[in-house]
Amino acid sequence: MNATQSKLPVLVAGGGIGGLAAALALTRRGFSVKVLEQAPQLGEIGAGIQLGPNAFAAFDALGIGPIARSRAVYTDEMVMHDALDETLVGRIPTDAAFRQRFGNPYAVIHRADVHGSLLEGAQASDRIQVLTSTTVQRIDQDDEGVTVHDTKGGTHRGIALIGADGVKSAVRRQYVGDEARVSGHVVYRAVVDRKDFPADLQWNAASIWVGPNCHLVHYPLRGGEQYNVVVTFHSREAEEWSVREGSREEVQSYFEGICAKARQLIDLPKDWKRWATADREPIGQWTFGRAVLLGDAAHPTLQYLAQGACMALEDAVTLGEALRVHGDEFAPAFDHYQRSRIARTARIVLSAREMGRIFHAKGVERLVRNELWKGRSQERFYDAMEWLYGWKVENCLAA
Repeated sequence: MNATQSKLPVLVAGGGIGGLAAALALTRRGFSVKVLEQAPQLGEIGAGIQLGPNAFAAFDALGIGPIARSRAVYTDEMVMHDALDETLVGRIPTDAAFRQRFGNPYAVIHRADVHGSLLEGAQASDRIQVLTSTTVQRIDQDDEGVTVHDTKGGTHRGIALIGADGVKSAVRRQYVGDEARVSGHVVYRAVVDRKDFPADLQWNAASIWVGPNCHLVHYPLRGGEQYNVVVTFHSREAEEWSVREGSREEVQSYFEGICAKARQLIDLPKDWKRWATADREPIGQWTFGRAVLLGDAAHPTLQYLAQGACMALEDAVTLGEALRVHGDEFAPAFDHYQRSRIARTARIVLSAREMGRIFHAKGVERLVRNELWKGRSQERFYDAMEWLYGWKVENCLAA
């Protein structure tokens, strides 16, 4: 059914990055959208995230390129050091040559600034309605549309449903019902003011220190006035997929033996958020009648490629393009969308697992890791990244 032929909105479960991006993509096709968000107010927890050129291509396609670009910090390089002895493992410039190769920059940004940019775009549209404190409980479908029942007894009628309700998606639970794969890796995240951040680590770079069963990340945020600090370790405990307040004592107990320069990072934050991480096995079907999955609901991934938010943005743009080429008919558009996205996002999920192994190598594997990129030219690094950063609107339906 064409957008102009229906008085029903498209329902979007989830008001996070994926959900708002999907809402913007749908309105650009002429649809009205109703976003159902379980939180009492829209917002994002977390700290910094990294944005590859593919994210900027998506921002532009969603009409919020200038807003998002104004809030990002553009790094000079990505750099990896060995956390035990400070050995430089690899350095990838993200300079003019990088931008010329991929058509867009590499940057870092506060997660809330990505969400805020999308929210500003949504608020500027008269086609997007957002309901907070609304949790999806059950979905019914018929020949004319879809009905979402929420936990407060309310019902919401739409022409279709986009399940962008995150890693613990209610939409995925109803249609797939698979279990999470808990990694046992715990991530602590914090933001530190520049005045409290070590001067010898104030690099304009996405920086990682890799160690046995652990790593540490830091980079500037918000014009360099703050720094993002992330530490990851293999937990001694049996973990469940969760987010809660962290403990400085726990963090410090996992980083014995790392060099003094990197160790400064774990002594900085006064408050930590603790994520016990998980992903899911990639699946070959995201479409279920008039419902389709998007973002973390479709392909939750570990953080080791820094692509979770980027993939949700790509999903939204690709869904909009699929609707465009299929005359806004949902059935063929949903099918084309999932065919275009499943292999790529599965590669992200599986590659992130392997990258976690490389980061956390120990013993002889650590020595191999430290030799992997020696002597590699800038152009060879870019060749290896082409599959990831070469995504554009023009090629998003090619699969």
